[in-house]
Amino acid sequence: MQRAVGEVVVLITLWSVKGGSGVSVVSAGLACSLARDSADTLLVDFAGDQPALLGLATPQTPGVADWLAVPDSDAAALGRLELDVSPSLRLLPRGDSVLHASARADALTAVLGSDERTVVVDGGTGSSTVSSLANAGTSLLVVRPCYLALRRAVQDRVHADGVILVEEPGRALDATDVARALGMPIRAVVQWDPAVARAVDAGLLASRLPRGFARSLSEVA
Repeated sequence: MQRAVGEVVVLITLWSVKGGSGVSVVSAGLACSLARDSADTLLVDFAGDQPALLGLATPQTPGVADWLAVPDSDAAALGRLELDVSPSLRLLPRGDSVLHASARADALTAVLGSDERTVVVDGGTGSSTVSSLANAGTSLLVVRPCYLALRRAVQDRVHADGVILVEEPGRALDATDVARALGMPIRAVVQWDPAVARAVDAGLLASRLPRGFARSLSEVA
């Protein structure tokens, strides 16, 4: 269903089992890194924080949740909801509608999966629509080396194509422990970096993406 360049899947869904894992920041960093390398990129926001992360004003227009709530909305209508972030990066904001289990998840998956751009999905803590997107492309679980997060992932028997580990100083668990507990390969290790926090707080992540952050996501990109 998704468009591919060679064997490279260009629909990438990031999500987590627990809030505060860093999904939105990692999704923004990945999308910005891809766009900086001149790949036309679409960032889809299911969590609602991307405009603030990217230094945009709070959207006063509908978003993907609103598109899902309209039975006859089409691909052209979805495209009109996109916002400019940079010449190579556009954002599809969340919108105001409640994200219930949507019968239109397959329709959204078909539209995004056939997009000629690289599509990065900030899936937040997941939903049935996010699961549909994850199943159609590359699914990446974002997790910290936190016992409670790993415990929940194991209990829920989650599966993904790989893990993005957000490492924090002082944790007892490391990447080997996380990979063993989840039974999934580590696709990238993102070090906790105050430079990233400063860029996010200043709304400058898109224009001043920290180099170490971008490098850590290069294997995913």
